[in-house]
Amino acid sequence: MIDAAFLLAAFIGGLAAMAVRLPPLVGFLVAGFALNALGYDKTPLLELLSNTGVTLLLFTIGLKLDVRTLLRHDVWGSASLHMLGSTLLLMSLLSLFKWLGLGLLAEAGWPTLALLGFTLSFSSTVFVVKVLEKRSETQTAYGRLAIGVLIMQDIFAVLFITASTGELPSPWALGLLLLIPAAPGLRRLLDQLGHGEMQLLFGILLALVLGYAFFESVGVKGDLGALVIGLLLAPHPAAQNLARSMFNIKELLLVGFFLGIGLTAMPDASHLGMALALVAVLPLKSLLYQRIFMGFPMRPRTSVLATLSLSNYSEFGLIVGAIAVSTGWLSEEWLVVLSLAVAISFASSAMINGASESIYRWLEPRLPQRDPSQLAANDRPIEVGDAEAVVLGMGRIGRSVYRRLQKVYGLRVLGIDSNPNSVKLLRERGFNVLEGDAVDSDFWDKLLMSRDVQMVVLAMPHHAGNLVALKQLRSRAFPGRITAVVEFPEEIEPIRELGANAVFHVYDEAGRALADSAAEEAGISPLSRQLG
Repeated sequence: MIDAAFLLAAFIGGLAAMAVRLPPLVGFLVAGFALNALGYDKTPLLELLSNTGVTLLLFTIGLKLDVRTLLRHDVWGSASLHMLGSTLLLMSLLSLFKWLGLGLLAEAGWPTLALLGFTLSFSSTVFVVKVLEKRSETQTAYGRLAIGVLIMQDIFAVLFITASTGELPSPWALGLLLLIPAAPGLRRLLDQLGHGEMQLLFGILLALVLGYAFFESVGVKGDLGALVIGLLLAPHPAAQNLARSMFNIKELLLVGFFLGIGLTAMPDASHLGMALALVAVLPLKSLLYQRIFMGFPMRPRTSVLATLSLSNYSEFGLIVGAIAVSTGWLSEEWLVVLSLAVAISFASSAMINGASESIYRWLEPRLPQRDPSQLAANDRPIEVGDAEAVVLGMGRIGRSVYRRLQKVYGLRVLGIDSNPNSVKLLRERGFNVLEGDAVDSDFWDKLLMSRDVQMVVLAMPHHAGNLVALKQLRSRAFPGRITAVVEFPEEIEPIRELGANAVFHVYDEAGRALADSAAEEAGISPLSRQLG
């Protein structure tokens, strides 16, 4: 049984963070340090929950990732260039700190400085994906770029861990290649499981057994196995539903991960000073990301937002630190410093990413502009055409709205979705749909250039995305009608306050329609007619 103090501290920390408009994960980090100060240590159960959460996270990343993303030169090229450049940059800065007499670096030789530079060159997969999922931006142009870079970094991490242990994978690891011809069978089995508990259980089985345990048994990092299994399932239409069904379980387990960072070790003033010095040089690492991204054909917005999302240190630093301590390459004090630096970078990155769109709008006039014809296809401005109605979010509800507006009301409808796989499938089924990012201010500038658009329906699955879209519409004085769909009652008032003309609560409206249909079939008239 997990200690009740861990649950209480995590809840209070998350609640406090929400009260000051920070992501709950910042509160979880603070809660971990508070528990540490009170004398608590990591428990085997907390470690298990944390590791399971990270494994499920990587599995769900794989479910939503097109493997072709990793083959794009802007992904593997920028990841490789940044890994090399950032390691050298941070190594040089650490050498400067050593020259200035910072205590922990006084005895550090070149191997130690190089190891620390490499460790700090990574960005956090867990943190970035959580931020992107919270804002429903994992499938946007900048979201796919950031996740692609992170996965390349994870691959570099696996190679380092394998090399540092001095143990090569088992010869049986070649058998992992058999998963490629086995993938169609796994996808067919997924077809047979429906949408209930069996689908969820199948996903967990694949991630933890076929992915993690199977890969570990042949000497390959298990987390990489979970990612690979997710990638093999990604082409299946049900992959997105499976990822959504696992979302809450994964989020809950990751609370243990963030608590664990704070419980790693207890800092003193010298540790805190060194950690703050490392966080102070984080902007240089971010500038390097931006400079490298600008060398590829992408919009300034894509490069800026990807850079901001990656502006943090990685939990991988703690893994490398633990390996380095166990081999005698680093002193135990560096584990404390790295855990502090990671935690502080998460808190600062959360605040920066909360204002990322505002930061981009401020930087936009100061950045060199690109000729749209030279941009990558998925980063070019959209062509709206003569659409009279726009549906944002082409999930089940969005598709139903699209069909009814087109067939019953005779409108020219345009669907917008940020998932390129969904866009491709819908086009094949005859929908007029484009790939677009509803939280992209540039997207709205282009979309609203069309004077034919009379109405916009906000049917995106995440409330935050609908709120952002509504703010963009109102800030541009859109003269048409705006209708929004909400899932929970508490989401209705914020949408109305922003000026939506109509708000529909999914379950309430479905209940009304069902009641009306049942009464009509039974020949029962509404009371208003009976009294009349």
